[in-house]
Amino acid sequence: MSIAELGRFSRNEAHILVGRLASEGIEAIAFDGETSIGDGSYLLIPVRVMVDDADLAAAKRIVADAA
Repeated sequence: MSIAELGRFSRNEAHILVGRLASEGIEAIAFDGETSIGDGSYLLIPVRVMVDDADLAAAKRIVADAA
């Protein structure tokens, strides 16, 4: 298993996207979502959404369809 970056999103968008992908059977992980919570800048730091390399094309279609 190899993971690939689907994209970088705001913290809230990233977590919503992870749930959306899960509903389609695609496992996804939000990286960096808790970065800098202590100093209050966590909403300014983009969150990387990662998926299995084999699911990347399908995940990109889901993101494109949602836009």
